[in-house]
Amino acid sequence: MPYQWFDTAPDDSGAASFRLEVWPYRSLPRAGFVWVIGLTAGGLALPLLAVVGSSVMWGLLPFAALVVWALWHAIQRSYRSGTTHETLLLDRERLHLTRHDPGRKDRIWEANPYWLRSSLRSDGPVESYLVLTDGQREVELGAFLSPEERIALRDDLTRRLAKLH
Repeated sequence: MPYQWFDTAPDDSGAASFRLEVWPYRSLPRAGFVWVIGLTAGGLALPLLAVVGSSVMWGLLPFAALVVWALWHAIQRSYRSGTTHETLLLDRERLHLTRHDPGRKDRIWEANPYWLRSSLRSDGPVESYLVLTDGQREVELGAFLSPEERIALRDDLTRRLAKLH
């Protein structure tokens, strides 16, 4: 699951305090990136071996280099956009939600957990749209997660909210 809960209160304190980290799923890890670029460069170099020493190679080489560069650039851009993440701090007095998006100011929302409710809406921009509301304001949580992950996150959040009361 691309989220993780941390119990931030000391074990012997009897207090309930949680931190949630939510991040987008990454289908290609950094080690896989190296393999993709290497295999692409190798695959494009094989046909060029047939024309080594001729002027045709110099006509094809810039296009092969352009393909490798474009793939490299596209994957790096995907990694940068994948730095989006959300941090939720939850204790008996307050809930503090921060969304970090690359190139934008952090968006922060605070609420009293006593009034807080989590729900899944079917009329949202994504399937099983997870929202938190305190009765006055509504905020999304984990919009980049899959529908199954949002359902599991809602269940986890509901259990932790129940521990606070």
